[in-house]
Amino acid sequence: MSDRKQFRDLVDPDVAHDAIESLDLAPDAETVPLAEARGRVLAERIDADLDVPGFDRASMDGYAVRGRDTFGADEVDPVTLDLVGSVHAGTEPDVEVGEGEAAEISTGAVMPDGADAVVMVERTEEVGEAVAVRTAVAPGDNVMLAGTDVAAGARALGPGTGLTPREIGLLSALGIDEVPVRGRPTVGIVSTGDELVRPGEELRSERGEIYDVNSYTIAAGVEEAGGEAELYPHAGDDYEQMERLLVEAAEECDLVLSSGSTSASAVDVIYRVIEERGDLLLHGVAVKPGKPMLVGELEDSAYVGLPGYPVSALTIFRTFVAPAIREAAGLPESQIATVRGRMAVRERYAEGRLRLMPVGLLADEAGETLVYPVDKGSGATTSLVEADGVVAVDPDTEYLDEGEAVDVQLFSPDVRAPTLLAVGEDDPALSRLLDRLENPRFLPVGSREGLRRLGGGVPDVAVVAGPVERDVDSVDLGGWTREWGLVVPDGNPAEVGGLADLVDRDLAFHNRGRDAGVRASLDAAIEELAAERGVSRAELADAIRGYEIGSKGFESPARAVARGDADAGLGLRATAEKLGLGFVSLGTESVGIRANPDRTEKPGVEELSEALETAGEDGLFASLAGYEASSLSSER
Repeated sequence: MSDRKQFRDLVDPDVAHDAIESLDLAPDAETVPLAEARGRVLAERIDADLDVPGFDRASMDGYAVRGRDTFGADEVDPVTLDLVGSVHAGTEPDVEVGEGEAAEISTGAVMPDGADAVVMVERTEEVGEAVAVRTAVAPGDNVMLAGTDVAAGARALGPGTGLTPREIGLLSALGIDEVPVRGRPTVGIVSTGDELVRPGEELRSERGEIYDVNSYTIAAGVEEAGGEAELYPHAGDDYEQMERLLVEAAEECDLVLSSGSTSASAVDVIYRVIEERGDLLLHGVAVKPGKPMLVGELEDSAYVGLPGYPVSALTIFRTFVAPAIREAAGLPESQIATVRGRMAVRERYAEGRLRLMPVGLLADEAGETLVYPVDKGSGATTSLVEADGVVAVDPDTEYLDEGEAVDVQLFSPDVRAPTLLAVGEDDPALSRLLDRLENPRFLPVGSREGLRRLGGGVPDVAVVAGPVERDVDSVDLGGWTREWGLVVPDGNPAEVGGLADLVDRDLAFHNRGRDAGVRASLDAAIEELAAERGVSRAELADAIRGYEIGSKGFESPARAVARGDADAGLGLRATAEKLGLGFVSLGTESVGIRANPDRTEKPGVEELSEALETAGEDGLFASLAGYEASSLSSER
């Protein structure tokens, strides 16, 4: 009577995939030095702890001035300003620019106190100890404000982000030297069979010995898939020896792979080891090559038995096992190096030279790939992170039309389009919400710009805060409210009581940019105060020192207060509490998520909608000071 194991119930390949996916291969997260982080996957969100740049700096060579001193200047009637010194990149300014004065400044240098704009050197002429300015500049012109590239408190990188040289550069700019990453699954490899000999050892062909090929090919495949391979001595066909090696590997690894001893031969006993020391989920798959395949659990480890023939073993490994290892390591499925898509918008170009245009990828409502330009300037590190690849534009191309087919050269084979493209208002609750999504991409462009882009049809959703209105066809998915006001030093030493103090007293104020929703709330409050006093809104705004120039990041004004650079900053109660600062409330404002009406059934948008509903139930908003969940379900 034969004791052979017969393959009578071969399972469908999909069943084998499901069985392997049901195994727990994921190791614990770990922290690694930044120098060793390339190729790893972030285990948690990284927020910026500082502004990049960390100071207001000149974006070109010229003269640092007070913008108001240049008003009316032109080629015919220049304005002459007294030179008070010079500022060079990498040095701390030792001059202060007062009324009617200017300081020579080089690109990248710190803006000296008193100056709020730079006049390019080509529009000036030195006259003795003075400089003639032949053009007018407004506050903020030719100045890269602190936090323009990366704003303090912003969501720099999200969990699940693969760390390529681009992300390493961004983390370096943030001063991060250790990175929390997902662990690499450890895979123990045991080749079975009395006939096997390791390369480098003596081979006796007369005994039917062959070199162990599978251990090394599968180990290379494990490393390629993002795991860490551990080679164990090969096992013979003795049950006790095989049991000892497999159990040892199971105790030390997340996954055990064996090759050979999985067919229906009387001497192939490995399936009995799994049945007696673990759980055999399946034995045999309806696929060629690779029918004799085992899937199960051994002790506390996952187990997969591969066929003995090298070609079959590698084929089955790549088809069934490698994707599971990649998933456990947090890596996306491999993609080809070039993808073809359609331009999401019309892009003009007529500079007469080859252009390598950074672009992002996005799936539209039909699942087709859209390509949109990504360009924040050559000095912005985040452009690299937000782009998925480049489109080479020929020198004689005047424009790429909307809908035109283009080939995208991916930055790496692992690049994949985000499941959701969101734009608009940056917000701490939003960062936590995005953490719950599979592969989102968020561009913090502000509420006004977010609505403009939503109207252009590229993003899936726009995040809009405050009284920002624009006639854009959209669907409200829901949102929340947040308390906004003035962030002040702990204890409020200047005794700031409200908006009127900024108008009536000589207090240094740090504002937000015009695209921010909270800036719109501030402007509405100024409008209301102006009406009460019977004056214009512009008159009240001009009375606030620092009103004209605003920062991009929602934490930047608060951090300016913390540094002692401002008496008050426009911000959120949640930010003040996080940084240990005081807060003067000016009200609450709504934050809503508006969806492209053509994308409401896109899986990424549906995932966001579900996450938003769940967040309102599980206390995400309640965990932030001044936040409450709300429901904005009306269609616009």
